[in-house]
Amino acid sequence: MDTAAKESFGEIIKGNKPVLVDFHAEWCGPCKTMKPVLEELRQMMGDQIRILKIDVDKNPKLASSLNISGVPTLILFKHGQTLWRQSGVLSAKQLQSIVKQKATI
Repeated sequence: MDTAAKESFGEIIKGNKPVLVDFHAEWCGPCKTMKPVLEELRQMMGDQIRILKIDVDKNPKLASSLNISGVPTLILFKHGQTLWRQSGVLSAKQLQSIVKQKATI
């Protein structure tokens, strides 16, 4: 079970493990297609990465602070730094390649 509820967003993204954050919304069609993609990525990468899903409608201050203007927006963090960000839908293989390249796994 992910302990995200017990940790703040800031604490989570400052860790040594890369964190891929999916900013999404319930009403967003393309966002729904990301759920199985992220599940596949989790199976492919196991505990090498942490994946968070954040609903922009339930977390408007966080979304605003990160200039999230469209969903889905994916941001890769490590040690509190933004390594990569992109809006839109990608495949699990594309995401795995990006994480390995940007986070040097």
